[in-house]
Order: sequence, then structure tokens, then C-alpha cells
Amino acid sequence: METDPTSSAAPAREPRAATRRRRDVPDTAEAFRRIAALPEGADRERIRQEVAAAWLPMAHRLARRYRDRGENLEDLEQVAALGLVKAVERYDPARGHAFESYAIPTIVGEVKRHFRDNGWDLHVPRRVQTLRNRVRTALQEFASRPGHGSPTVAELAAETGLGEEDVQLGLEAMRSYSSLSLEAELSTGNAEDEGCTLLETLGTEEHGFDRVVDREAVRPCLCHLPEREQHILYLRFFCDMTQSRIADLLGISQMHVSRLLSHACRQVREEIESDARPQPADAEEGAGRHGPAAAAA
Repeated sequence: METDPTSSAAPAREPRAATRRRRDVPDTAEAFRRIAALPEGADRERIRQEVAAAWLPMAHRLARRYRDRGENLEDLEQVAALGLVKAVERYDPARGHAFESYAIPTIVGEVKRHFRDNGWDLHVPRRVQTLRNRVRTALQEFASRPGHGSPTVAELAAETGLGEEDVQLGLEAMRSYSSLSLEAELSTGNAEDEGCTLLETLGTEEHGFDRVVDREAVRPCLCHLPEREQHILYLRFFCDMTQSRIADLLGISQMHVSRLLSHACRQVREEIESDARPQPADAEEGAGRHGPAAAAA
């Protein structure tokens, strides 16, 4: 039995993809003609916003192509929406091209520009980013060839038409796109390193902490020394003067200076080893003196 094409029977349901495409690609030709005819003002801006809102699902669809590349999908959708707004503002219907053919490159370009300018954890010049993209494309090409292992630098240079130095630069840039957290666990395959973080491998021995402890231990002992011996210690260890120069400055022999230094150092060492503590009166008196105790502070 033939079916009358003019009958009122319900039409067959179109494929879901076609329905989605119709929703993503609205008919806004008349709206763009109105925008072109209106002068700058509130009415023109209102129609632009309506057009942008109608095309927003397409912009979000284009943004979803770039998800799972280290950027938040919501951020990518906002960048795509910004590209859509630029396309609506710059589109000229008088050229005779469909808005979709103009908007898609504009939106995709805005998303790619976002990755180029904001997606890198380490700032890399644009030329180096271009080298990285060419080297990455060549690596993907070699990976698709059956039976081919990792290409050498010379093979990459021949594939890309770049010099070997530029290939090396592109390979280094591939490791600069995203940084590794200091809290990331090491994956060396060694059982002893299991549970260790990268931060634990970067520490070095800080000798400055030991010097702080030593200075705090010596400080009260210096206050017990006679003022002349404090002064000699200050000249020798803080002013870096020789024993002969100290002797000339104080009007005594160099041998006498040597004996006074030895006596002062031995007394300080003995007090530290015996864990002696200065009396309050001695500490207050020593605090007013000028010598190595004051310099140590």
C-alpha cells in the first residue's frame, strides 16, 4: 500500500546527531542582517547577545574536543564563549559566507591560543612551542608505523625538516608543559623508595643550624671572660685580625696574645662541656660590654 506524501501521519524521527546539529547551528541570518543595519547602541548589543546565546551550544561542543588535556572543561568553555563573542562582533554577512564557517576557526583559534599562552607551567617562547608541536607530530607519526621503535634525533630531524639542535630543543620543551608536584611519589621501581616524595630527595644538609646552636652555646660563656680577653677574641675571630696586629694594637707581645687566646678558648670550652650557666648578675654585666658577646647577638 502506497503512502500519500501529503498525509498527516507523523514523520519518521530524524537521527539524534541531526537533531543535535540543528540545535548547534541555529538560523540567525536575519539577526545578523539586523545587526548590520543598526547603528551602535543598546538594540544592536541586545541582538548580538541573543545571537551569541543561540550559538553557545556549538562553542561548548568545540571546547569539549580539548578536554582531558590538563585544563578544566569549564575554563575551556569560557574561552570558547569568548571566541564566539569575538566572532559575532566581527562577522560581516555582506561577504556571503555562513557564520558557522567563520565562527568555528575563530573559536578553535581562541582555545588553542589559551593553551599556548596559559597552559604551560613553565614559560616557553612561541618559537620553542612551535618546535615542540612539530617534534610531537613527528613522534606520533613514527609511533603509528608498525615495527618502528623510538626514533633518533637524526630521524626526527629528517622527518620534520629541522636541525638536530632544534629537535633537541623541541624534545626539551615537551617536558616543560606540565610540572611535577613536589608531593608526587617517586616511581623508581626500587622498593626502598616506595612512599618517598620528590621533596624528600631535594633536601640538603644545612650547616647553618649547627652554627646557630654553637653561637647560642658560646654566648653566655663569653660573658664570663675578662673584658680584655673578650676584646682580643672579637678582634681575632670577628675582625679577622692576625695575632701580630692585635699585639701591636694593644701594645703587648704576640706571644702574650697567643696565651690569652688559648686561655679564653679553653675556658669557654670547659664551661660548655660542664654545661655551666652564667649567674644573672654576670649576664647583665656582660651584656653591657663590647666584645664578641655583643657581636654574636
